[in-house]
Amino acid sequence: MRTDLSRFNNQWYQPGPLISRVLWYFTGAAVLRSALPGNSHRRFWLRLFGAKVGKGVVIKPRVIIKYPWKLEIGDHAWIGEQVWIDNLGKVTIGSHSCLSQGAMLLCGNHDYTKIAFDLMVGDITLEDGVWIGARSTVCPGALCRSHSVLSVGSVLVGEMEAYSIYRGNPAVKIRERKMEE
Repeated sequence: MRTDLSRFNNQWYQPGPLISRVLWYFTGAAVLRSALPGNSHRRFWLRLFGAKVGKGVVIKPRVIIKYPWKLEIGDHAWIGEQVWIDNLGKVTIGSHSCLSQGAMLLCGNHDYTKIAFDLMVGDITLEDGVWIGARSTVCPGALCRSHSVLSVGSVLVGEMEAYSIYRGNPAVKIRERKMEE
């Protein structure tokens, strides 16, 4: 057997109305992906397109968010420059969480065991106080428990325990996260 991409069919996947997707494509490019400083205009447009965005959220320039209506961000969360939230599924980012520069949250993947390379979608949840390090990747279906940390350049498939630090590809727990006042 061989992969046959001519048989690929993701018609079952309906991310939202076509008009919303088209309007967001241009709005997202103009607002989120721009180098304009400030946060309030980014929060405004995300909310307008259906994202739930808490108070005090910081969104740096050059961020890509696929579908804002599938995004929930808690209070005082930070999203760094060039973060890519490819939220084919729902993405929940808890309060006081941080996504560092170039981090990727990827809700979609392909089933390499299927000839047609079927699309697979999984939600991602980051509980409160989670830190996703620069250039790290969080894969579909991941759950990052409260105050867990994914180190720079790591790849998470699965779950991180609360107050734990993970590193590597695939990411493994390396120690507990101890916090001081």
